[in-house]
Amino acid sequence: MKTKTLLFVLAFISTTCLFAQKKTNGTVYIDHPALTIVEDMTKAFVAGDSTKVASYLADDFKSYNGVGTRTNDKGQDKASFLSGVKGWNDALDYFTITRTKGAYPDAIEYKKDNDKDVVWVQTWEDLKGVHKKTGVKINMPVHRLYVVNKNNKIQTSISYNNESIFDEIGASYGNRTNGKIYNHHDNINTVRKLTYAYENGDLETTMSFYSDDARFNDINDEFGTSHTKAETKANWAKFLKDYEIVSIDMIGYPDYLEYEMGDGREVLSWWNYHLIRKSDKKAISVPFHFSDSFDADGKIVAEMAYYSPTLLTAK
Repeated sequence: MKTKTLLFVLAFISTTCLFAQKKTNGTVYIDHPALTIVEDMTKAFVAGDSTKVASYLADDFKSYNGVGTRTNDKGQDKASFLSGVKGWNDALDYFTITRTKGAYPDAIEYKKDNDKDVVWVQTWEDLKGVHKKTGVKINMPVHRLYVVNKNNKIQTSISYNNESIFDEIGASYGNRTNGKIYNHHDNINTVRKLTYAYENGDLETTMSFYSDDARFNDINDEFGTSHTKAETKANWAKFLKDYEIVSIDMIGYPDYLEYEMGDGREVLSWWNYHLIRKSDKKAISVPFHFSDSFDADGKIVAEMAYYSPTLLTAK
């Protein structure tokens, strides 16, 4: 029995050692001439200095899109890459490429399959700028892999980044509609009815126009904060206790926007609340703007309120 136990233990140790074995395949450097080459090239790229960028590239340089879907991608050659240097600088205001916070580049000298003595450099950076023509803001992380040859020239560049921002830039060159604007619509009627119900102190009718899971937002709250229907009903009931509503007057006229994108339905309305503060009988007027989101059944599912709370507490 002891012999069997001993054999089992030895077999277990042997198996554990087998799976725990590690094998190196080169060295990772935090300081290396190849890192300097890559970072200096990047600075020249941002500056729009194509001549200086060219001095860091090998004659057989190729650039690849790491998230591209083309099979047998032959890459972008040196001449084509250099032609884009000035293009980036001309296209963007406030153009920068900087290390992502907390990140730093690596230089890797692999042992296996590295008969040409190349160095791989990997970077994590943030590319930022504002597109001059369209005003689209670019703020995206970029991961790049570079191959630096034994002559300290960049031979290969592979970029990985989200390209959806470029779709937005392309789409912004043309004019396009995004739905219809109505100045009369049943959803506008709903907003009027709930507002005048509130003017008359009929809170139950007011709340009946909102879905049970509606969310309420206040521009004066911390961004991302919202309130439930029950919480809002309690808040609005307190408002009626603290203030007498003399009248709520419409400013201009409401707009109902029916969006194509996202199938959105939004009523924008502007009001002037004429109030008497019950604590000191002071008459005050407070402008309000509401943005109400509707579902397909005509219920309000979200509301954003814009107003100045200092007007409510003014001496």
